Amino acid sequence: MTAHDDGPRLRAAVATACRVLARRGLVDGILGHVSARVADDELVIRCRGGDERGLARTSPKDIWRVDLDGRPVDLPDGYAAPNELPIHAELMRARPEVGAVIHAHPPAALLAGLAGLTPRPVFGAYDIPALRLALDGVPVFDNASLVDSRALALELLAAMEGRAVCLLRGHGIVAAAATVEAATVLAVNLEALLSVTLELARLGATPPELTAAELEALPDLGSSFNDRLVWQALVAEADDG
Repeated sequence: MTAHDDGPRLRAAVATACRVLARRGLVDGILGHVSARVADDELVIRCRGGDERGLARTSPKDIWRVDLDGRPVDLPDGYAAPNELPIHAELMRARPEVGAVIHAHPPAALLAGLAGLTPRPVFGAYDIPALRLALDGVPVFDNASLVDSRALALELLAAMEGRAVCLLRGHGIVAAAATVEAATVLAVNLEALLSVTLELARLGATPPELTAAELEALPDLGSSFNDRLVWQALVAEADDG
């Protein structure tokens, strides 16, 4: 078994990610969850308890440990892991590089998915990380059900084809990365891309895709910009709220 950080820092990061997603409008009320791997076969995840206050007010006391089969490790009485725990568990079981998973219900993702819109690489320096998602392609899981079983989660994994994000038609999104911070930034970038995609459709506009020369000129900002610094800004914004 590979040991991971199961201390206050990791649980605090999961709680902070929930508040960031709420501040950004990617989750609303009690719907949505964030997890982080703490061992090869265990994770910590945002759970619901009797004193539920919504994701916008998540604290580390809402983050508890379960194994990948849903068995509680330190889950206290009165708290329950999400019904869609299989999303998190099967991604981590199948992909060792995944250290954190986000499932959220962003508005632009919902509408773009229902409208059958495909994100295209039409903007550049406006949001380079979001552009990279368009270039990679955003896979779609064509099933609006709760992903509350291993069988459905495995279908979702197949639809993702190893990519970091997925749009769940009529449902929401999944983002998976090595860290909570990176997964959160991915989810925010995906919603930025889908928001532009949705607005262009509303305008009836079909701008050309970037040229090879334009793509070549765009810098690779690296994870220190796209994860650490953006995460810090998102946290500061959420704390101000």
